[in-house]
Amino acid sequence: QILAISRNTFLESVRQPILLGVAVAATLLLVMSNPLSLFTMEDDQRMLIDLGLATIFSCGTVLAAFIATNVLGREIENRTVLTVVSKPVSRPVIVLGKYLGVAATLAITTVYMGLVFMLVEQHSVLQTVRDPVHVPVVVFGLGAVLLGIVAATWCNYFYGMVFSSSVLCITTPLLALAYLLCLNFGADFSSQPAAAAFKGQLWMALAALLVSILVLTAIAVAASTRLKQVMTLVVTVGFFLGGMLSDWFFGRRIHRLEDGWLQLAESRGLTHLEEHVRLVEKTNGEIEEIVTQVSVSSVTLVDMASGAERAEFLLCRIGRGIVPDFQVLWLSDALTQDNVIPLGYLAQVSLYGGLSIVAALAVAVVLFQRREVG
Repeated sequence: QILAISRNTFLESVRQPILLGVAVAATLLLVMSNPLSLFTMEDDQRMLIDLGLATIFSCGTVLAAFIATNVLGREIENRTVLTVVSKPVSRPVIVLGKYLGVAATLAITTVYMGLVFMLVEQHSVLQTVRDPVHVPVVVFGLGAVLLGIVAATWCNYFYGMVFSSSVLCITTPLLALAYLLCLNFGADFSSQPAAAAFKGQLWMALAALLVSILVLTAIAVAASTRLKQVMTLVVTVGFFLGGMLSDWFFGRRIHRLEDGWLQLAESRGLTHLEEHVRLVEKTNGEIEEIVTQVSVSSVTLVDMASGAERAEFLLCRIGRGIVPDFQVLWLSDALTQDNVIPLGYLAQVSLYGGLSIVAALAVAVVLFQRREVG
């Protein structure tokens, strides 16, 4: 039942015109990020990475809200979901199947945007007029897009297939092939090892972004069980902004409280100094050693709090637990600072994202169980 619902949801989602519209807009923005990165006056490639990842994340957030509303919220509003509920299909199965279908759609769209971004990044920013145009990227990338459009038009005209879904599903593997071909050529079609041009760290950052988008998709599905499209979009964007500013909203207050308690403990002689050593691996192979002296309290810091401070600390911890922290999944800063992203870290944040998805879907099931659809 879950596979059947997710398959139908995927086919319904991938055919929505907004998916193609956002994909086209993202493509234009990603391509335009190359010339726009010229004006940093310092490191244009870093600006290109920031613009590209931000574009993918923002477009994924908008799509998550719109598609989730169309596949579940609109069916509840039009009562078409009643035909499924009236059969021996439980509501948790419906929610999970709908989420998997929407998640598959957004995964394909994110891969498409990621491939466009990787081709733009491989072309690199032309900082001077003497910098050569990366001819393989232009030829293979543009050729893949044009071939995908022609093939989708052919399928639409002769076989009646939906153009929006066909162009996305055909162009994505063609772009993957174009990217693999471009890895083997330099700017002037000179041969080069594919491993030298492959940016594994950048792909890890894109994988973390995909986890973030899937978390937002689960939140959008939960919101769409009760809210209409506009409010679902507001809630999804609100969680997106709140997650990106989680450290500022909650972490800053928690740090301020803990710092005050630590100073109080120091005045009472309840602390001692410890030396913390942190090793940071750089992309050039160097190891940066960061040594800091940290005051460690011999008692629990919360015990130093007053009643009001304890309540504020508890509320901040609850808020930080409810709102997913997308900063841990935003790896652009590590890339622009030439730090190596360990695979272990990606596994940890992926687990964090997975648990956030489970929590959001649990809320969606509770909300949908109590929703009147008859």
